[in-house]
Parts: sequence; structure tokens; C-alpha cells
Amino acid sequence: MSEPSAVPTARDRIGATGVWLSSLATVSAAEGAAAARTIERLGYGALWFGETPVGKEAYTHAGLLLSATERLVVATGIANIWARDARATVNAAEALGEAYPERFLLGLGVSHAPLVNMRGHDYAKPLAAMTAYLDGMTEAGASYAGPKADPPVPVVLAALGPKMVELSRDRTAGAHPYLITPEHTARTRALLGPAPLLAPEHAVVLESDPELAREVGRGFLKLYLTLPNYTRNLETLGFAQRDFADGGSDRLVDALVAWGDAETVVAKLGAHREAGADHVAIQPLAPTLEGQLEQLEELAPLLVP
Repeated sequence: MSEPSAVPTARDRIGATGVWLSSLATVSAAEGAAAARTIERLGYGALWFGETPVGKEAYTHAGLLLSATERLVVATGIANIWARDARATVNAAEALGEAYPERFLLGLGVSHAPLVNMRGHDYAKPLAAMTAYLDGMTEAGASYAGPKADPPVPVVLAALGPKMVELSRDRTAGAHPYLITPEHTARTRALLGPAPLLAPEHAVVLESDPELAREVGRGFLKLYLTLPNYTRNLETLGFAQRDFADGGSDRLVDALVAWGDAETVVAKLGAHREAGADHVAIQPLAPTLEGQLEQLEELAPLLVP
């Protein structure tokens, strides 16, 4: 796991564009399987999903999605390191990687203080915690007794700040930043260098009316803007506290949510590619999973081969 040899394989398998769907945590297994098959049919290279203390367990969820599809890469975006120990993660990742070769990508993250506190852990030193976790994974991988994944399962980190980006460069296959701008992508690529995988997430809304599009964007951003990890990172990109009120200023919403018609949205997403991203995981914003899939279907002819 995390070996450099996994990076080219991962880059080829996930392609230039994937999908990020938080809504999969709130639907039945059958609905999630049907959505995954639709995303696979549309040609997107990867399906990313998150993990919260009140939602589906990440590796079980990944197994359900993998079993429902044939080619699609399933990626945790992210699996919370506070939810299970490093050995449990290695055991799960090796089992999934061996059963579904080249189709599981392990995204790990330190999450956020309120969510970690819900689990009874101390969030005081997240970088040290991630470093120790990766050490534990290395130790567990050396003694894993089951058949190993071949090729190795690639691991990426949810890296926002420079130290976590450097850790992702030095210890894993790359970085999966969330809630960021193309400027952050350029900064991250500069720290990573050319080889590691860089796969940012970006929200999209197929709506050309600025007022309506920004209303959807603010509904999406409101919770995230209460989390210091995100606001501190956004401050390094030139935003200020006044940009975080009431779901975000117009400038912030426009930077974090690509809105407009399909051609406009695709052009905005292209800024991440120009800044050095290998892959962009798009998150369609709609009140229902059906609406999200409709947006993905409209965008697919412009985004996937």
C-alpha cells in the first residue's frame, strides 16, 4: 500500500474526472448500487464518498459499491483515521484490493475536531496522529497474513495545509483536497512535485441564474464554514472572516462552486487541470440523488471520453 508503483496505475484507472457523492450515506444500499452503476455507465473514472460518525462505515460502504459495479474505481474521500486503528484499515484495504484489483483507492483524513470529539478522541495534534497512523499501517502491512492486493492499493491523504501535503508526498500516493480553489491546487502541486497523484474535489451546480446558483452554493457551504480546518485554509487563499458569514460571500461561493450551463461549469473545472490536478472529483449539488445524477448525465459528454 502507498508504494510509488501504485501511482501510475491509480492515475490511469481514475482518469481525469470522477464523482464525489455525500448523498450515498443517506440512501439505501440498492439506491447506492444503482447510482454507482449509472456513474459507471456515464464513463466517470471514480466514485468518491465520505464518512461521518452518523453514516455508513467506510470500508463496508466501499465493498457494497464495488460489488455493484464492474470497472468503476471506488474511493474513500475520506475514511476517518479516528474511526478504526491502522491495522483494521490495512486488513480492510488489502481485502478489498485483492478482491477488486485496481478498483479501490484508500483516502484517509484526520477529519475535524467536532466529529473526532464525538468519537471520544483528542484532536490536539492531527499531523502527529496521521504520521503515527501511517507508521502503524506500515507495521500492520508487514504482518498481514491474507492474500495481498496486486497491484497495491493506492493511499491518498485529505491534505489542505503544507505540512499535510508534504506528508502525503513523502508517505502516500498523493493528495485529495476538499473545498478548495484552483489556486490551492497550484500550490499543492508545487509542494507535491510532478509524480504524486493530485485529485481535488469541486462542487458544481447546473444553474445559470446567479442568485439561484449562489443560494444552492450557500446551502452547501454553510456547515463547512463552521469548521476551522476549512476556514483557516481559505484564509491562506485570500479570504477573510467576512467571507464566511451566512454561507459565504458571492466571491467565496463563486470560487468554491462552479455554476452556470454545462460548458461554463466544465471551463471552470478546467482551471484545476491547468493548475496541475490529475483528476477532479465533481460534486453535483441538488436536493436529491436523482437530481445529482441528472446533472452528471448532462456533464458527462463534456467531461469523459
